[in-house]
Amino acid sequence: MRILIVGAGATGGAFGTLLQEADRDVTYLVRENRAAVLRRDGLRFVSPDGDRTHTVATITTADSAEPFDLVILAVKATALDQAIVDLAHFVGPNTRILPILNGMAHVDRVAEAFPGQAVGAMVHIVATLDGDTVRQLTPLAKLTIGALPQATMPEEIAAELRVPGIDLTVSDDIMGALWEKWAFIAAAGVITCLFRGPVGRILAAGGHDKIMDAITELETVAEAAGHPVSPQSHEQSVGLLTEPESSFTSSLYRDLVAGNAHEGEHILGDMARQARRIGVPTPLLDLTLIQVRSKTD
Repeated sequence: MRILIVGAGATGGAFGTLLQEADRDVTYLVRENRAAVLRRDGLRFVSPDGDRTHTVATITTADSAEPFDLVILAVKATALDQAIVDLAHFVGPNTRILPILNGMAHVDRVAEAFPGQAVGAMVHIVATLDGDTVRQLTPLAKLTIGALPQATMPEEIAAELRVPGIDLTVSDDIMGALWEKWAFIAAAGVITCLFRGPVGRILAAGGHDKIMDAITELETVAEAAGHPVSPQSHEQSVGLLTEPESSFTSSLYRDLVAGNAHEGEHILGDMARQARRIGVPTPLLDLTLIQVRSKTD
């Protein structure tokens, strides 16, 4: 399959490298300045198992190409609207699109833009873009995919994505899996943004009970929406978000502190809208949104 990865940032660069190293046909859709750097220097990928630089294929919106078989949409929510416009030039009637953004709002957006062509997908990876270098900070690189409601997922997609370094799961309930992750990242965002710091410092300041309240609040929204969080996932969230002396912060918090464009509305704002729709009170989420929105302004 011809694979197009939209974005060569931390997530796109990491998964793209792993696919390319398994001899998959990978091209990156990027902006012209990023394409120039990649063409000149290649894509450097540093992970727990090595440091390597590969020559990569790139394309920009100014280029033309035959439709790709599989598109992996790996941009932040702030770039989603433009990415949908950009990738449309490279999508044919048989192209399938895997959006691997945080939250849930993008699922409907992509499904509306490309009816019947979106595949549910989510990733778990700790990676960052350090200058032009993609750094995977832990061995975790998990990709979960599955058919969305009223859609199908060709079996060859899973075969194409099952490569060394990627822990692939095909889920029978991808919507449930997406909600489960959303509840966690929203809770992490509430905790670290509202209390302005890493988990360990919040705990040391006496924040344990409020951390648990935030986890419960967001998981209650997921359950009311028809997608209860599994006991295993709940325990993982509690373990990560109540670990003493932990330096863990959410990516949303890190973006806010750095003054970068962030996914506050996509992760927290949309969760608040869902909560209002189904009548679930979310006092900690609402306070965090005030914090995030005032920080943005």
